[in-house]
Amino acid sequence: MGTGHSREDLDLSDSESESESRETTARESESEDSYGTPSSYLSDQKRDPKTPSSLDDVESRLRALKLKYNNVSNDLNPKNAVKLYLHIGGHTAKSKWVVSEKLASYSFCKTKSEGEDDEGDEEGSEQNASWVLIIGSKVRAKVDENLQLKASKEQKRADFVANGVWAVKFFSAEEYDDFTKRYQECVFENTYGYEANNENKLKVYGKDFMGWANPEAADDSMWEDADENSGMTPRVKTNVGHDLSEEFEEAAATGGAIQSLTLGALDNSFLVGDSGIQVVRNYNHGIQGKGIYVNFNDTRLSRTNGGSNTNYVTPRKTLLMKAETNMLLMSPVMGGKPHSTGLHQLDIETGRVVSEWRFEKDGTDITMRDITNDSKGAQMDPSGATFLGLDDNRLCRWDMRDRKGIVQNIVNESTPVLNWTQGHQFSRGTNFQCFATTGDGSIVVGSLDGKIRLYSTSSMRQAKTAFPGLGSPITHVDVTYDGKWILGTTDTYLILICSLFSDKDGKVKTGFAGRMGNRISAPRLLKLNPLDSHMAGANNRFRNAQFSWVTENGKQERHLVTTVGKFSVIWNFQQVKDGSHKCYQNQVGLKSCYCYKVVPKDESIVDSRFMHEKFAVSDSPEAPLVVATPMKVSSFSISSSRLHM
Repeated sequence: MGTGHSREDLDLSDSESESESRETTARESESEDSYGTPSSYLSDQKRDPKTPSSLDDVESRLRALKLKYNNVSNDLNPKNAVKLYLHIGGHTAKSKWVVSEKLASYSFCKTKSEGEDDEGDEEGSEQNASWVLIIGSKVRAKVDENLQLKASKEQKRADFVANGVWAVKFFSAEEYDDFTKRYQECVFENTYGYEANNENKLKVYGKDFMGWANPEAADDSMWEDADENSGMTPRVKTNVGHDLSEEFEEAAATGGAIQSLTLGALDNSFLVGDSGIQVVRNYNHGIQGKGIYVNFNDTRLSRTNGGSNTNYVTPRKTLLMKAETNMLLMSPVMGGKPHSTGLHQLDIETGRVVSEWRFEKDGTDITMRDITNDSKGAQMDPSGATFLGLDDNRLCRWDMRDRKGIVQNIVNESTPVLNWTQGHQFSRGTNFQCFATTGDGSIVVGSLDGKIRLYSTSSMRQAKTAFPGLGSPITHVDVTYDGKWILGTTDTYLILICSLFSDKDGKVKTGFAGRMGNRISAPRLLKLNPLDSHMAGANNRFRNAQFSWVTENGKQERHLVTTVGKFSVIWNFQQVKDGSHKCYQNQVGLKSCYCYKVVPKDESIVDSRFMHEKFAVSDSPEAPLVVATPMKVSSFSISSSRLHM
């Protein structure tokens, strides 16, 4: 399936008759699947001149209807009046916005959990209650990031997802400002459980990160100066709107659905499936099968958990080592939970499991939820024998050599124990979820509470910098080779953080090397517009966001890619860093970038990653993008002839 266009805002049109609007709305309410995004936007027009002039008449009619939400009629006044639109037509030529209610009233109401009595005063303070947004008789939704709300001050408009894709149009800039301010306050209270005031923002973010709470006052100079401070290669402005072309697609031969994608920087990459691993060849145009397949039944992978299990478990995590001649395979202890008590070492050249390892500390078996290389590019080191491990409250380094430095061979011996060489077991709940490493081996860790911690190469005991959470768990994290940029994945957005700061002597450092103090730049968010979020499918959570792959000093990553349901979504890294970019104009809250490229597929995508930058050809600014679905793998290239400077 080909690539899609870059997504931009669709202008609302009031040209449709009111009767047609009512009929279409009724039809669409019967089928939620018909909502979607069009390929182009309609032109903006003035609001319908037939809008009722007497709000008293409308108010009296609403009172007569005895609506379920008493506070809606009480709040019906010009300040809360909006025009409500619904998007219909799915991804077809007939997709469009229609007027759902020409004059509706919105309110923010605090309600208890579903099923409980939720009537009462709008500003109620019941315990365990949440703020919901109510618009007319059509919309009622909890105020949180799942709404995917995108506000446009220029159009006096806000789009969002709530069992369909909706938009509201305000009749004045003041009413728009009132709505967005109240919305931000409700999001804060629903997220943290505190009223949105300066005292509580200080409690949540800490004094060093108040720029995150008030981004308009934050120092963003580091975003603009980062490349100049680093002596990086000159900036190349690229446009990801029309520059991707599909080079190759083939069916997977993994003996079942593809479960994960492991890219190599040398000759081969690997597709991990239900019952085996397919070895594919790396080319400048992407990856392609080479006819080699490792079946799990033909290896010792069936002896998971010290040989107690006679059935293999599909590896949840793979890691290339020793110049990509070996692969570590980590399978969960039991289905549904990511923790593992050990791993297998696969010799790729022979296709056999040569070692089985057990995680142990102080004579006690422990678990790991994730593993990664010591540094970016460490998988290409032929002598590499150590790797990093992460569990809910543990961060450590494992050594596959015994204490005398001799590599253990246990083909016919009992399962050996990995040597815990460095690390820390935290006594309190850090709730670590994921981690990644820089080129020099510094470590970034994402947590369930949304915090992102930076650890230096010298200590895993105490983080040099701990960024506060924005309320959403970090499910995946990546970092640039130079450690200056950190990319966190949540279910509904990506968070991009600049780790640069100036110390007391004016020297520019990263947050891995020292405490950043209070001159910390506010992060930027990367989001889908509500239409695309809805179109991505039922499983439309952001997953596994990555920078393009660089393993050499002096080179800069150019793109970011993530998987959202049936979409691979690509952002231009330089464009995201540009503070004058059009996306950031007149925004409320943290700057959010909505300019991206969508690569759609017919089924949910397993993973999307850029190949190593060495596979970029001379006329391309980027290595190929590889997109894996359960049954197919596709490669896309970026042509410099289509770039806009």
